[in-house]
Amino acid sequence: MAIQLDNNLCNILNIRYPIVLAGMAGIANMANLVSAVSNAGGLGTLGAGYMTPEEMRNAIKKIKQQTQAPFSVNLFLHEVPDPSKDVERVQFELNKIRGRIGAPIPSTKNMNTPDYFDEQLTVLLEESVPIISTTFSVLPKARMQHVKSAGMKVMTTVTTVEEAIQAEQSGSDVIVAQGSEAGGHRGTFHLNNHPSGANVGTMALIPQMVDVVQIPVVAAGGIMDGRGLVAALALGAQGVQMGTRFLTSSESGANPVYKNALLESTEESTVITKAFSGRPARGIKNEFIKQFEASDVEPLPYPIQNTLTRDIRNTSARLHNPEYMSLWAGQGTRMLTADQSAGEIVNQMVREACAIIE
Repeated sequence: MAIQLDNNLCNILNIRYPIVLAGMAGIANMANLVSAVSNAGGLGTLGAGYMTPEEMRNAIKKIKQQTQAPFSVNLFLHEVPDPSKDVERVQFELNKIRGRIGAPIPSTKNMNTPDYFDEQLTVLLEESVPIISTTFSVLPKARMQHVKSAGMKVMTTVTTVEEAIQAEQSGSDVIVAQGSEAGGHRGTFHLNNHPSGANVGTMALIPQMVDVVQIPVVAAGGIMDGRGLVAALALGAQGVQMGTRFLTSSESGANPVYKNALLESTEESTVITKAFSGRPARGIKNEFIKQFEASDVEPLPYPIQNTLTRDIRNTSARLHNPEYMSLWAGQGTRMLTADQSAGEIVNQMVREACAIIE
């Protein structure tokens, strides 16, 4: 099998190199990073899961001012649960943590978890964003037909072969196969059978997936350099998606305290937890995770838990205290570099990959 960087994935997404920036929701000022990756020949992705429609439109306009190249916007597809009767128990534990960092005690009535998905989708269509990617599920049939008729390409994050089959059958153009090594939220569709998310390693997941689907598969999880890119291509993937690798880049909007925690971490530093958001996600283990999980109180469903912990995360960030922030990260952090430009990261990966292939 001839391994090549210019392949069908590049043709579908209209990019030069098969390198995709993961959409990292909840980090401010990421438009510069998105456009930098696209300008370098990869596919930049805006993580818009938590953005209001107006915030998303402003970020898209900024990206368009900085690049003529294609980019993607990632949205979360999730059911909005009813506020649980266990809110008081969770708030009781969270208030102990608020007391430790001096955050005010909020009213338990503030349970607002707006679902902006339809409005977000309208913005994507109005702004003619070329590619949409989704996490937690496939686009519903009517919405899939709508975006495809508008000429948009669709990428779907999956964590099992069965989810990949669903994504292909739904009309997705590209599958992002998220191995257990990946940082951030697990993309698993249904948590009933996988309370901690489906956690198959990237190396085991990719070949099994490419054997059963016809559309391009992008490997995600633990890939940090040209060696990882070539390994993914050798397994049958047509590209890679990376989030953690770009978080410490010069264009990244990540809080400096977050960047420093990443640079000081190792392959043993991360855990999968529901403590911050109510959905399983991989991040650096810190005092918040230890204290909440020691309470034995079950986190509320996503996104209610995420809403309840937001003030703690924001206060911790303002105090430059990494112990109560959500420090999402994958398992390859020893290979991170400080303040390297996104363009140089892409170019270095391509150089390394080409040298190995030759």
